[in-house]
Amino acid sequence: MTQTEARRDQGDDAHEGALNGLMLAVAVVSAVSGLLYGYDTGIISGALLQISEEFDTGNGLEQSIAAGILLGAVIGALVCSLLSERWGRHRTILLICCVFVAGSLLCSIAPSAVLLALARVLLGFAVGGATQTVPMYVAEMAPARLRGRLVLCFQLAIGVGIVISTLVGATEAVDWRISIGAAAVPALLMLLLQLRLPESPRWLVKRGRRDEAEAVLRRVRPDGYDIATELEEIVEVEERKQETRARDRGWSGLRRPWVRPALVVGCGVAAFTQLSGIEMIIYYAPTILTDNGFSTTAALRVSVALGLTYLVMMIVGLAIVDRVGRRRLTLVMVPGAAVALFVLGAFFVTGNAGKDSVPFIVACLVVFMFFNAGGLQLMGWLTGSEIYPLAVRGAGTAAQSATLWSTNLLITLTLLTMIDLLGVGQVFWLYGLFNVAAWVFVWRRMPELTGHSLEDIESRLAEGKFAPSDFAGSRAG
Repeated sequence: MTQTEARRDQGDDAHEGALNGLMLAVAVVSAVSGLLYGYDTGIISGALLQISEEFDTGNGLEQSIAAGILLGAVIGALVCSLLSERWGRHRTILLICCVFVAGSLLCSIAPSAVLLALARVLLGFAVGGATQTVPMYVAEMAPARLRGRLVLCFQLAIGVGIVISTLVGATEAVDWRISIGAAAVPALLMLLLQLRLPESPRWLVKRGRRDEAEAVLRRVRPDGYDIATELEEIVEVEERKQETRARDRGWSGLRRPWVRPALVVGCGVAAFTQLSGIEMIIYYAPTILTDNGFSTTAALRVSVALGLTYLVMMIVGLAIVDRVGRRRLTLVMVPGAAVALFVLGAFFVTGNAGKDSVPFIVACLVVFMFFNAGGLQLMGWLTGSEIYPLAVRGAGTAAQSATLWSTNLLITLTLLTMIDLLGVGQVFWLYGLFNVAAWVFVWRRMPELTGHSLEDIESRLAEGKFAPSDFAGSRAG
């Protein structure tokens, strides 16, 4: 722990857990953007049934419609990385809000399947931009003790969005144009809230606007908070960065040896959140179940149950992550997800996936979602918001978001083909092995970041002390 951290901890004990109105608005913006992510990516599953009838689409075009949002997300993550550094986090989020509104409305009025797929790419731009910019903005606005919980409002809201989309899809009563276009309403709310929020104090310091940064900190911190010490720490880190060469900033900075450990951890965690099997379960569980004898009604009910489990575990994770620790929670939960997939695969490989095994298969799916959503999934956006140095934070979060979305896109485009080639059970086993690999990766590479300020994390990285053992026994707070 740095001396400035120690002084701040001593002065701020009375304010632990305090959250003023402006920071609450920041949390709401984070939550709405996460809800839009979960809803916009999930609603297409049910909507495709109606879209295929209206436009008489084939499998290839349906797949393009479903995957369009993922392609747009990769583009949005990369472009918004540049914009958030040049324009600032605040103005970039305003742009994302506008694209959310426009993308939702254009999807709802698309006159053809091709134009719908293109509109989904535009909507994906907003989704990818939000995943790159919003968690970073929240992390830079939040005090260290609340950072994990506030950033995870984004992750929690993804679960809410998924649940809402599964419920809407399960009813089969809402026209697809209405269900997709309805996302414009929360997007408009997000825009109105963001209009009254300030710029990130860390970005302002980076631009030499220290007085404005101090004013922002006074607005977003409760009365009595040690503003001077926090600002001093931010300025100290930025002054060190001013002494570095241009090649140590932005995308060039990501290639520097001292930054590489953070990039490896961030992108590795992002990839494993998808390779763990979560998208396979969310996107294709109904298809897999109906292809193996489940009725459509039963499959849709299972999908809703999985969405609810995801949401509940997001709530649990939100409540405990800053107490249990990011690394510890992940290491405890991942083995449960792996075992669930191995057992699930065994039912299909041994030919015991008939009606008599339905309760056990459903139980395995729910158990997987319990351990996966409550552990590894929490880390995908949280680590990206806090692990990178300020000088490369925009590029780092963009690289991590692009890694996540690219992995998601790859899985979406290949999963059904893999099932045809290998079999359902074998694919479940493959994803079980990915969970084993994720556990080993986290154990060997990911340090315990809980309770450490962004500046302390950066200082340790610069000193070459970023291994899990370097953080052992040094948890702040």
